Amino acid sequence: MAFAAALALGGCGKQASPVASPAQRDYTYRVVNTYPHDKSAFTQGLLYLDGVLYEGTGREGESSIRKVKLETGEVLQKRDVPAPYFGEGIAIWQNRLLELTWQAEKGFIYDLATFEPKGEFAYPGEGWGLTSDGKRLIMSDGSDRLRFLDPNTLQETGRILVESEIGKLNNLNELEFIKGEIWANIWKDERIARISPATGKVIGFVDMRGILPLSEHPDPDDVLNGIAYDAQHDRIFVTGKHWPKLFEIQIVERK
Repeated sequence: MAFAAALALGGCGKQASPVASPAQRDYTYRVVNTYPHDKSAFTQGLLYLDGVLYEGTGREGESSIRKVKLETGEVLQKRDVPAPYFGEGIAIWQNRLLELTWQAEKGFIYDLATFEPKGEFAYPGEGWGLTSDGKRLIMSDGSDRLRFLDPNTLQETGRILVESEIGKLNNLNELEFIKGEIWANIWKDERIARISPATGKVIGFVDMRGILPLSEHPDPDDVLNGIAYDAQHDRIFVTGKHWPKLFEIQIVERK
């Protein structure tokens, strides 16, 4: 358990008591429902809004943005991303869908209803995951930092360093904002990190091992990636790259 020894002297000259920072917690999961997922989708971004999933897929020549029916996995709407762009994370702001690309230092803006292109935006370095806390966009780039972007200008407004109890947390990937926390997939790690947006401290890890047998995703690149949250019904969904299934899960704290 980590403690912050916040020592201060009050006006009366007495030393204040040490204040403990919240302990990092460990969680596992329980599968509530299982749904079909398009195995051809190299999932890079995932979100849920108004009864449907929105998904961004990657790889050059295979990237796309999609609207997907949760219950069946049917692709209701799709727009291909032209090569050489490698699609990455997605987020929705008002009536726009925003998409990152991996190494092109460029993002795309689409009309949410039609998927018609509405513009582009630039950022330095790589683009990995993208989400919104309702006031700003939050972006990962595969490092141990998260960036904050103004959702209207798409300019960077700040960064936080993400740290667990054992040090900096690298390879932050797909993001979702859930009940005041940033949830992040970690590239080639079977855990989801729950991060404080105020401090960058890891609040806990969700151990997702065993949710899909290795026999159903044998390629080492077909890893856990994709978190979506249905705020109206308090449901969490997860999947992975080229996974044949998408799962609704309930989080269980380990005692």
